Amino acid sequence: MRGYIENRTVCLAEFIIDNKSTVRAAAKKFGISKSTVHKDVTERLKWINRSLYDEVRTILNENKEVRHIRGGLATKKKYSGNKKSVVIKEVL
Repeated sequence: MRGYIENRTVCLAEFIIDNKSTVRAAAKKFGISKSTVHKDVTERLKWINRSLYDEVRTILNENKEVRHIRGGLATKKKYSGNKKSVVIKEVL
């Protein structure tokens, strides 16, 4: 089992580096939870391959810096899709 976890950790790290991916995207691609991906690439990878860990850490830090922008764009996209004009009549 230990070899499987180490192999998965390295594969996740390579995927994140190659695609400049988020933890969420990596989890979806590999069919595992976000918390498992996060634990693999932030804790386990440090002891398996330090240089790979440093590269992944750089990408994860970049993702963290722009997450508020991505969230704003997602919200904008969500609400700009089907706008219906609403007419409000005042009752006198």
